[in-house]
Amino acid sequence: MRALAILLAAPALLSTTSATAALAQQAVEIREWAVPWADSRPRDPYVDSRGRVWFVGQVGDYVAMLDPQSGQFTKYDLDKGAGPHNLIVDKSGIVWYAGNRTAHIGRLDPSTKAIRKIAMPDSGARDPHTLVFDPKGDIWFTVQGGGYVGKLTMADQSVKLVKIPGSGTRPYGIVVDPQGRPWFNEFGTNKIGTIDPATMALKEYDLTDAGARGRRIARTSDGAVWYVDYARGFLGRLDPATGKVEEWAAPSAGSSRPYAMTVDDSDRIWYVESGVVPNQLVAFDTKAKKVVSSTPIPSNGASRNTVRHMIYHAPTKSIWFGTDAGTIGRARLGS
Repeated sequence: MRALAILLAAPALLSTTSATAALAQQAVEIREWAVPWADSRPRDPYVDSRGRVWFVGQVGDYVAMLDPQSGQFTKYDLDKGAGPHNLIVDKSGIVWYAGNRTAHIGRLDPSTKAIRKIAMPDSGARDPHTLVFDPKGDIWFTVQGGGYVGKLTMADQSVKLVKIPGSGTRPYGIVVDPQGRPWFNEFGTNKIGTIDPATMALKEYDLTDAGARGRRIARTSDGAVWYVDYARGFLGRLDPATGKVEEWAAPSAGSSRPYAMTVDDSDRIWYVESGVVPNQLVAFDTKAKKVVSSTPIPSNGASRNTVRHMIYHAPTKSIWFGTDAGTIGRARLGS
């Protein structure tokens, strides 16, 4: 299939805010661009080597690109019903996306508009969810409903799957460490898992509370694995060497519903409280072990419009995110 590319004129900037919460010292400036395709759920942005921001329209069945300098959007239509959930962009500029509703990982070449689909080797792996590169440039991914974690090897485009034991484990967020090991949330349980890339052997860590439901995950430079507990309203830290788990309540506690998260190059954890209106972008200092800011996301001011995934872009000291309100947002961070 060949994608249709459409170049649109830049829409008006939705909103800009600069805020430092009373409980904090960390200044954050948030800017959002209104996506021109209504009710399409723009999400999971990724910044390429040229500073362009790619994202998917989960409901709108597209891959798109925002040029932050001009404000222009470019759209690449996918097959109807593809349900793209997430994307990442490799060093050559190829876009890889999760075909969540049609059991494939897609490869989009923006220069030719050509799309190639890589099918899952097991019909049970019906919904590829979140993709991430490892240090070699291969792709690890979660399969939430099917209960798998997989690896796509670039050299031969082969896919290997690891079934996560148990019913309703729901592998969700994923991150890869410098040794090439994926770490992932089991959103349907109180576990965090990892896989040995050499043997594909699974290891699981129990979180302290049986009701914990980690949804997204991050890793700091000391090797600690951090997660947001969506069910209970906590930020957690797992020490893989000892299995020790520490937790800190989110500012909105049980109403928090912490969801999207990332880590910056100062090892600060950033996460979004999606259960409050407006959503709050929270910063946690992992050295001081305390929240240092909470900043409202402007497009979420009227209703609960969730921020689902974020990435940190080190060259610009920025966090990028999409919202269910139909925006792509950038949070520029102070030092």
